[in-house]
Amino acid sequence: MNATSHGDRRIHLDPAGAGRMPADVRAVLTEWTRFEDRYGPYELDDRLGDVLHGEFHERLGALLGAPPADTFPCTGAADAFAGVLSRLPLGPLDRVWVTPYESAANLTALFALRARTGCALDVVPLGHDGDLDLEWMAQHIGDDVALVCVPYVPAGCGIVSPVREVGRILAPHRCLYAVDASYAVGQLPVDIAGIGCHLLAGDGWRFLRGPQSAGFAYAAPLLRETLAPHGGLPFVPPHGAVTAALNEALARHAAPSAGEDLGGRLRAAVEGTPGIEPIAPGRTQSGIVTFRHEELPSALLRRRLADRGVVVWKTVAQEVPLYLPRRGVVTAVRASVHHDNSTEDIELFADALRDAVAAGLPRPAAPALRPAPALLTTPSDASVPSGTSVPVAFPVPRQRAAGRRHLALVSGHPADSDRCRPGA
Repeated sequence: MNATSHGDRRIHLDPAGAGRMPADVRAVLTEWTRFEDRYGPYELDDRLGDVLHGEFHERLGALLGAPPADTFPCTGAADAFAGVLSRLPLGPLDRVWVTPYESAANLTALFALRARTGCALDVVPLGHDGDLDLEWMAQHIGDDVALVCVPYVPAGCGIVSPVREVGRILAPHRCLYAVDASYAVGQLPVDIAGIGCHLLAGDGWRFLRGPQSAGFAYAAPLLRETLAPHGGLPFVPPHGAVTAALNEALARHAAPSAGEDLGGRLRAAVEGTPGIEPIAPGRTQSGIVTFRHEELPSALLRRRLADRGVVVWKTVAQEVPLYLPRRGVVTAVRASVHHDNSTEDIELFADALRDAVAAGLPRPAAPALRPAPALLTTPSDASVPSGTSVPVAFPVPRQRAAGRRHLALVSGHPADSDRCRPGA
């Protein structure tokens, strides 16, 4: 199969990376960007005041199950998370719990928190099935735990974390509870009251299909009170036109149809392809499916799928550095579905993936012929007669190995003592 065999139709299976912005959302972004360019941000804020300071919060609160007054626009989940951590008043006696599914961006902010405050970072262990060990959390929670961070859905695999159960364990204790919902909001129902977290941050350009650099955060009253003496909330709102476009995306967002399990169909297509290994820990999965082939490089699979009209993402292990490297994963392919995908999309993906795998490894290129040594006329000296031509071998530059090189964030065991301490 190729991209032309189905009328040049392209199947977008990467809303986890960047959703396809609807035409109406793009029109709002374009219109108000032009307005701001002509009249300036103050005039834009005056013209869109009801949207930016009212309607946006109402729609976001309804999506998250949160009071509108507790919702805030920001430039993205990672920025919101890093900003909050930069102001938390922790100390050397405090402990922070993270999970093996934490993203590289959030771990960077957590390492900065540890360097600033001297707090300890502990990694919550996983059960044999890949789920968070809730029993361990219940046994070890205490007043020395000041912050617990859990990704609702990690970037590198489709597991759904038990955020409600974690919230119930933490509720009687003094710790703050932060949830990264970047890869959950828009594909899964989110209920702040049921989760019981104090901070929840998300990106608007993924499953919600808003513009880039548009995100949002929920901040509970307790978090705001904690940060008030230390500069208050650090959220930086995006430009007014960007927020207006995200507001339009929220208005047009639709919940998944009942009974239609596109994520399950996607996983079945991956699992039914010979030679493919799904990376799917845990008992509950989302609409994100990550996989690799036993022989074919992930970059090659992604290109072949693109040639066949299917858009997916190549992910690298260092995006989830405490989990994927330990599994021996260097790179993998990530496919994801949105509510506007169809069962036909999944069928076309399955055909394309089988074709991409059946093509096998590419034939090695013929070795380049090494040029003959150049002949130079040497100057006269005692050992070589004047005017005699002799071969002079030019050094051949060493070629770097093909393929992308990745910077390692964590070396050695993912829970090395100089990085994070294992919880087990």
